[in-house]
Amino acid sequence: MPIRFFTILTLVVSLCFTSGVKAEQSAKPAIVDTIQNQLDALKLDDFERAFNYASPTIKQLFGTPQNFGKMVAKGYPMVHRPADVRFLDLREIAGALYQKVQVQDLNGRIHFLDYQMMKSENGWKINGVQFLGTSDFSA
Repeated sequence: MPIRFFTILTLVVSLCFTSGVKAEQSAKPAIVDTIQNQLDALKLDDFERAFNYASPTIKQLFGTPQNFGKMVAKGYPMVHRPADVRFLDLREIAGALYQKVQVQDLNGRIHFLDYQMMKSENGWKINGVQFLGTSDFSA
């Protein structure tokens, strides 16, 4: 009897994990589009359009697209003017989805960032970006 219980428990846990992974992966194209659209707007200094991809929390924190643009330009120059962008793993951490992004800056340095994403009635929004570190290598 105990073997049967553990077999069923293992099956239930693996089904839950698999459905979470499938949900993450099905969201990835829309999440990548959101981040890429914001990056495209930032390259053009279209801070109003870039601000549209931010979550309500980020919008409240910065107040205006201009404040948001200043913060990005000063605090995240590699995001403001990337030489290259690669989308890596999409992960769920503590119930939130994080898209790992590799960004090469104009000096050839590689930066790794985590974009925390949140789903809204208007699609995916960026709820924050954190540095994961840089590579010692440059192109």
